[in-house]
Amino acid sequence: MSIASPTSDAPAHTPLGRGIQHIGIGKHGSKPLPPALLAECRKALTAPETHPLQRGVFLGALLAKGPTPEEYTLEEVIGKGAFSHPTFFINKVCPDLPMGMHPIATKLVRGHNLQVSEAEQLGDYLFGNGPCETFRGLAASILRVRHETNEEYQGLMRAAERTFTPSFRTISCADRPLIQLTEPFDGVENSYMITPLLAKFFLQKGYGPVSLVGVSGGPKFTLNALDVYMHLNCEFLLGNQEMGVPLENYGWVLDQKALSPALSRWVDRRRIILKRPFLATLEKVLNPCHAQILVTSVFHITYQMKMAELAMLAGFDAVMVLKRGLEGSLAPSTSRASGILCGVRTPRGHLFFQHFDSDLPAFAPYRSDADALHHQPTAAQNAKLIREFWTYGETPDADFDNRVRFAHALYGRGLAWIEGQLK
Repeated sequence: MSIASPTSDAPAHTPLGRGIQHIGIGKHGSKPLPPALLAECRKALTAPETHPLQRGVFLGALLAKGPTPEEYTLEEVIGKGAFSHPTFFINKVCPDLPMGMHPIATKLVRGHNLQVSEAEQLGDYLFGNGPCETFRGLAASILRVRHETNEEYQGLMRAAERTFTPSFRTISCADRPLIQLTEPFDGVENSYMITPLLAKFFLQKGYGPVSLVGVSGGPKFTLNALDVYMHLNCEFLLGNQEMGVPLENYGWVLDQKALSPALSRWVDRRRIILKRPFLATLEKVLNPCHAQILVTSVFHITYQMKMAELAMLAGFDAVMVLKRGLEGSLAPSTSRASGILCGVRTPRGHLFFQHFDSDLPAFAPYRSDADALHHQPTAAQNAKLIREFWTYGETPDADFDNRVRFAHALYGRGLAWIEGQLK
């Protein structure tokens, strides 16, 4: 069965799809399967039309959260004692998995963390063309539910870097330090994106902005940075050698499909998996153009420091991580407690971190009672606002204008601190 082969219903509405959404929340947030859904999932685990990715994701989430006594009855369709005997479980669920991957698979099923080298081997397999989509789903689900360690991310990052096309394995020839802008590729559904105007802001500060974009793997599909840049008729990078060309307008834009077809293939998988696997975080911190500074965002505040740490692992000298951006984007909220975490690695190798929160007096002029909602925004509308702000410094949308100015003030404050630390 190919990656994109549909199940008999939309992925979110299959029995295992509904089961994944129920138990694949996180080890401490998952709920037991209701009896009726449990019965449906039991049948679906052996149904020929069930997608192997969903089978693996469901079982991985179940094992990572810990089955209830009622959920242990699912062993009946795998083999008695399967949930308690990892080697037996892997042989039954993933019969086509190469033997060389069995030690890592067994370790994951047991709930153990992987060493960097093991995670690297796992990444090579996940991004490769080998058999057993069930195991790909199983591994991605286990990592997500129990949360990946920095060591695991480092190994997966090394594997991902090996999938870069040759044109992105060379050192860039840019004539200035680079700033990479990356936010969740699933974009937004109820707000406008301001990423190109941030790129212009950093360009005016003397940096070369590089925006990493890609097709949305879900769960949102309305509008993302790729859509906006396409409607702005931006040219996309085809290799680091092109960075010697003088910059115009919004800097450079790099589509994940051009960077790594292997990573891009996971878009279809993620739409079937339903939950956001390790790649949703990893793809934001990859550094193919050897940028000095990363500007990124997190939806969950608890991930803010992890993103900063991963940026350092990826080779960035500094990072700005926005919390509580609109729908997780790089556009800060003007009504909620937003702000950035800045981190630097000095020339002597020392790490320093600094928070700049939206409640600072300097940001008071930008505060509002609520963030405007724009239901189902289009890329054409978003691009029109960006062009108007670029040309006139304002648009008919006062909320949009205020948010862009707040973002300039917020990121500008962070950039000034970073530059001071890197001197």
